[in-house]
Amino acid sequence: MDIPYFVKSFAEALRRIIGLLAIAAALAGCSAVKLGYNNLDDIAYWWLDSYVDFSDEQSTRVREDLTRLHAWHRAQELPPLIGVLRDMEQLAPGDVTSAQACAVVQKVRERLSAAADRAEPAAVTMAMGLTPEQLLHLQRKHEKNDAEFRKQWIRPPPGEQKEKRFDQFLERSEMLYGKLEEVQRAAIRQVVEQSAFDPGQALAERRRRQQDILQTLKKLTASPLAMVDARTLMRGLFERAQEPADPEARRYQQALIDQGCRNMSTLHNSTTPAQRESAVRRLRAYQQDLRDLMARQ
Repeated sequence: MDIPYFVKSFAEALRRIIGLLAIAAALAGCSAVKLGYNNLDDIAYWWLDSYVDFSDEQSTRVREDLTRLHAWHRAQELPPLIGVLRDMEQLAPGDVTSAQACAVVQKVRERLSAAADRAEPAAVTMAMGLTPEQLLHLQRKHEKNDAEFRKQWIRPPPGEQKEKRFDQFLERSEMLYGKLEEVQRAAIRQVVEQSAFDPGQALAERRRRQQDILQTLKKLTASPLAMVDARTLMRGLFERAQEPADPEARRYQQALIDQGCRNMSTLHNSTTPAQRESAVRRLRAYQQDLRDLMARQ
């Protein structure tokens, strides 16, 4: 099974950083990714800085907060991720149901939530110190990202979009199972053809989140707030980023998740004993990678 990417904007940057802390670590299968995890606080800083352009004073505080978050994640979150990988290893030799695939997905989502909860106080402090100029910088970054999304997913003809999604699905699958057979590749093409993914709807959801982010940050910076009120605003933003408030957006997101679980189950159940053994070996190697990362305190 391949863990689907759940894991956009200022809050997207925060969520992606949290996602990197929680998911990319779990998929660490080579020294380059392990190197990336070991330097993740620096990577996270430069990512955030590209969104808001920190002042020197802000930079010092943000770097310190990210270093603490990274240390906490290494000590507290890598062990449960090893457990998730162990569960996947135990499932890999046999067939897997859609419900079992979704159970793995839910465990990863729980780890994302735990990291978000831990990051919340530092995120609030950072957000409350942003200036109007930095919010404008953020808005322009959103616009630039949206233009790139349109270039990648809206402008290309449907056939080109589907080919790109096929390549992504194939790459993630072969990371785990090794080279797939032609019949399995054909099954992936069918999955892509039947996918509920809609680039236009995805763009609309991105823009909704961006507006939510900007409106929330304006509330956090407009006037002095009690910390408890500020944290409530930030927590709401995080929650809406994970599960949209709009019913239609929630249905669309859940449809993608459910479909992803079915796709994982279908692909896994089509694999040969040799491919499943490859998955077991890789999952064991991933667990050792995380143990190595834990050892570097």
